[in-house]
Amino acid sequence: MMRELEVARQAAKVGGGILAGYFRQGIEMRTKQDCDFVSDADVESERAIIDVIRSAFPDHAILGEEGQANDAAEVDTNAESLWVIDPLDGTTNFAHDIPHFAVSIGFYRHGLPVLGVIFNPVRDDWFHAVRGEGAYANGSRVHVAEHASLSESLVGVGFYYDRGTMMEATLASIRDLFQQKIHGIRRFGTASLDLCQVGCGQFGAFFEYELSPWDFAAGRLFVEEAGGRVTNCRGAALPLAKSSVLASNEKLHDAVLEIVNGNLPALDWD
Repeated sequence: MMRELEVARQAAKVGGGILAGYFRQGIEMRTKQDCDFVSDADVESERAIIDVIRSAFPDHAILGEEGQANDAAEVDTNAESLWVIDPLDGTTNFAHDIPHFAVSIGFYRHGLPVLGVIFNPVRDDWFHAVRGEGAYANGSRVHVAEHASLSESLVGVGFYYDRGTMMEATLASIRDLFQQKIHGIRRFGTASLDLCQVGCGQFGAFFEYELSPWDFAAGRLFVEEAGGRVTNCRGAALPLAKSSVLASNEKLHDAVLEIVNGNLPALDWD
């Protein structure tokens, strides 16, 4: 996977450079839907990332959030070689001048994640994982936390844009987690980096009730290669499609799953 890793890092660096430039200069954001933003930065970053990948691997399939390569519905997620791109994860942070966002690039073979690169271009923080070779943060190998009890742990959470049933379910799970005497809840607003915080041992667990595949394509492998476990919030295998996500250090997984599954409402796509 050395060639793919080299290309992923190059693509992330190019896309991240575009984001950093816009971040420093300021940019006008546009609304996709309530509280969901897009900008020229997202679109230009994705286009640049795709150009780097296609110059190296012209026959590989590409799935990106902004649809610069293909319509998501047309992409075969079980393709022999598939790149899954989020050109700007943490758009709301970006829009509010908070330097906590990332480029996320995952590489899959026949639906199996084999490579992930996540890059925060403002902090110059690099995270990568290759299947069977471990997870690395800024060049140092990392591992999930050893905590076996929720009362020893900090938990990360994400909120989907929904302000109704999904928000209420998330708040209910937060309440139930606090009743288990967790050290606290953190909501940083960038799922790819949240997953890296699980892999680095900072969060004992992270959950969010609705994410798109580009949000977790790279981060799930980072957690797994760091010794953790990732499923949906029902406890099933994580698909390369819209899904709920629960990531943990493995030891806490069942305890958190009982809570998040118990509060998760019925969903049309679940």
